[in-house]
Amino acid sequence: MRRVFLLRHAKSSWVDSGLADHDRPLAPRGRRATKLLREHLRHESVAPAVVLCSSARRARETLEGIAPALAEEVPFRIERELYASSAQQLLERLRTLDDEAESVMLIGHNPGLERLALSLSGSGEPLAAMRRKYPTGALATLEFAGSWSELAAGSAELTGFVTPKGLAQP
Repeated sequence: MRRVFLLRHAKSSWVDSGLADHDRPLAPRGRRATKLLREHLRHESVAPAVVLCSSARRARETLEGIAPALAEEVPFRIERELYASSAQQLLERLRTLDDEAESVMLIGHNPGLERLALSLSGSGEPLAAMRRKYPTGALATLEFAGSWSELAAGSAELTGFVTPKGLAQP
């Protein structure tokens, strides 16, 4: 069984309106969210074999915030192509993964990430919550059988969906 973790970057800052979108950092709320996500990843023993991350600053800072919860040997790949990618482009990227990798975490952006998660999810209890909203810092966990090249619409089960707001509640 393969696992795909789709993490939308945490909340970004709009304080400096002169910054290019690609260069926006995390907002204080986003930094707090990465701490919640880091603890969730530790608690759930989330251990992707590889992490693919958009080159946008807010995505890289999200990765930096959660990295202490990931195994030290996990390779991080910062990829410019993941910035502003469509769901189809993200799917094509996942299909190129080596089958030796059992799992992947992709850190990216909406609307592509949300559309990919919805497209892949053929079933799963958390599907209704994910359809309502895929906010910044949300993490979808999907499972499917087969090789990466076979990943397709409706082929995965959504086994988890968490948001920073949900993680902050007791």
